[in-house]
Amino acid sequence: MQAGRKKIGILGGTFNPVHNGHLIVAEAVRDGFGLDKLIFIPSGIPPHKSDTEVIGAEHRFNMIQCAIRSNSYFEASRIEIDRAGITYTIDTLKLLKAVYGNDTTLCFIIGSDVIPDIATWKSCPEALGLCEFIAVLRSGYDKTAFLQEIEQVKTFFTIKIEIFEAPLIDISSTGIRERINDGRSIKYLVPDCVEKYIYENGLYI
Repeated sequence: MQAGRKKIGILGGTFNPVHNGHLIVAEAVRDGFGLDKLIFIPSGIPPHKSDTEVIGAEHRFNMIQCAIRSNSYFEASRIEIDRAGITYTIDTLKLLKAVYGNDTTLCFIIGSDVIPDIATWKSCPEALGLCEFIAVLRSGYDKTAFLQEIEQVKTFFTIKIEIFEAPLIDISSTGIRERINDGRSIKYLVPDCVEKYIYENGLYI
């Protein structure tokens, strides 16, 4: 990443729901790469995911807002949930580039499992040129295989990518939804305000 430029992290996902694992990794990435700001962007209608358990975007956005309230470096964006139709990364990056200009480096944060799918992104070469990537290597993921996947992508596309080894946090949105459905506790898996929001709105039951 170029020194002296403003650096903004972009963390997209369904956040169904946002949980403490998301927050811990996001803060670790922000601190580790000296990001000036990190934007959480809940997806609208993602092209690669068909999940009947994904609740409405407004609920997911509201939970993110309350979850990040105490961190002045974090921000929530409606950029994808307010856009009609399927959400594509290229469209989001173009809008963010227009807002922040060429003097800002956009740092797109992705999971290591996303690397093999990059070639299938809409307007992939253009999208890769609009940002740099921070790939979060999740616990248990084969680092050697991961590096090979990156090299494979680089044979076809120009991509700037840095690797971040995430702290070990065994929390998943899927597991949280299952616990709620089974009537089990989710305390300490999500921020208190998110837990309260879920139960007050009868989500995932």
